[in-house]
Amino acid sequence: MQLQQFSQLEFIARQVVEGFITGLHKSPFHGFSVEFAEHRLYNKGESTKHIDWKLYGRSDKLFVKRYEEETNLRCQIIIDNSSSMYFPVDDKKQKERQNKIRFSAHCAAALTELLKRQRDAIGLSVFAEKLELHTPAKSSPVHLKMVFHELEALIQQKAPLENKKTFAVEALHQIAEAIHKRSLVIIFSDMMDARSQSDELFSALQHLKHNKHEVVLFHVVDKSKEIDFNFDNRPYRFVDMETGEELKVNPAEVKENYLQAMGRFEYELKLHCSQYRIDFIEADINKGFEQVLVPYLLKRTRMQ
Repeated sequence: MQLQQFSQLEFIARQVVEGFITGLHKSPFHGFSVEFAEHRLYNKGESTKHIDWKLYGRSDKLFVKRYEEETNLRCQIIIDNSSSMYFPVDDKKQKERQNKIRFSAHCAAALTELLKRQRDAIGLSVFAEKLELHTPAKSSPVHLKMVFHELEALIQQKAPLENKKTFAVEALHQIAEAIHKRSLVIIFSDMMDARSQSDELFSALQHLKHNKHEVVLFHVVDKSKEIDFNFDNRPYRFVDMETGEELKVNPAEVKENYLQAMGRFEYELKLHCSQYRIDFIEADINKGFEQVLVPYLLKRTRMQ
């Protein structure tokens, strides 16, 4: 059963990437290559042992097959697995609805497929109140199977019965210490931890910039509900998924104050990321994967 689920996720990721690549050729990115990782141009004077003669027959150009030792990028994907990432929660009317953790895991799977095609190395880290998983970046087939398996487990997981708070500070410091070679670090998080201990959190993010790492933060949100606060004009019971605190209120009565507070929160996030030269990108779970894949490709191009 696990193998079947794994294969399904990998198939979905492959379909997403194929569609994305096709779309690139019809967009302003026309001519932007995402196939370069399969081969490189043959350099005159080097061994002809690894020339792809079949490709030569089709293109009349000499290309050399690239292998694992020629990996030119290491990428560490970090996913926040705290309770708030399970919003919106499944209900009886809409089972397995899109939520922040599923969106993040699917995005990570699509990125893994792109990285695999480019012969890059992928590592995966998952955290909540502590570091739950950390694998160093590798590009072997066995390692990639494991990455897909762990992402599938996140997709299948239901909202935790116990409140799992976001405590990114310690986890990010641990991850920063574990990444020794220059890497692209991609974080998927709703950054709920930032409200209570912003100085410590951004210190941890700054730590990830050591060794010339490039950091991209995808701020994963349900924009309609969490940012724009779009609710019907009737009483609701709001529950903090990380603390369990409840509040009964009509959204119309608090919307103005909520929008002001959320605006300040987002402004602070963007300001600190700009100061530390961290790419900040809002990722709305109700939109497609292109909002994640395009910034990744642009960042990767700049790192070459």
